[in-house]
Amino acid sequence: MYEDILVPTDGSAGASAALAEAIELAGEFDATVHSLYVVDMASVGTEVGTVDLVESFERMGEEATEAAAARARDAGVAATGAVATGSPHSEIVDYVDEAGIDLVVMGTHGRTGLERYLLGSVTEKVVRTADVPVLTVRADEDESDEAE
Repeated sequence: MYEDILVPTDGSAGASAALAEAIELAGEFDATVHSLYVVDMASVGTEVGTVDLVESFERMGEEATEAAAARARDAGVAATGAVATGSPHSEIVDYVDEAGIDLVVMGTHGRTGLERYLLGSVTEKVVRTADVPVLTVRADEDESDEAE
C-alpha cells in the first residue's frame, strides 16, 4: 500500500512521535522512510550574517535527518534524509511530488512557543495541499512537556 513515507522533522517531540508511527508503518509495508528538514527562509530574514545562519540551520537539519534515518535503519527499515530551504509547506509538498511519496506522517506540533504554532500551521497547510494522505500524530503529553 505504501512504498515511500515522508516524515518532516524539526527534532521536536511531535516529530519524534510522527517518526515512530512512520517507522511502524514502513515496517508493515516494507516501505522507505524519508525524513525532511526544511530551513524556513522567511524566519531567517535578510540581515547580515544570514548565510552563516542558513548554514547553521542546514547543519542542524542534516543532523536531525540523519538521526531520523538512523533510528529507522535501527528498526530494520530503509531510510533516507534530505534538507531543503524555502517555505516549509511548499518544500514538503514539492518533495512529495518529486520523490513519489505515498504518505506523509507529521506531528501536530513542533517545538515550543512560536515554533510550535508555526509547525501547526505548516501541518495544516500540508493537509490541505498535498495530493497524498497525511497522517497527523500527536506527541504524548509527557513528551510534549519535555520538549518545552
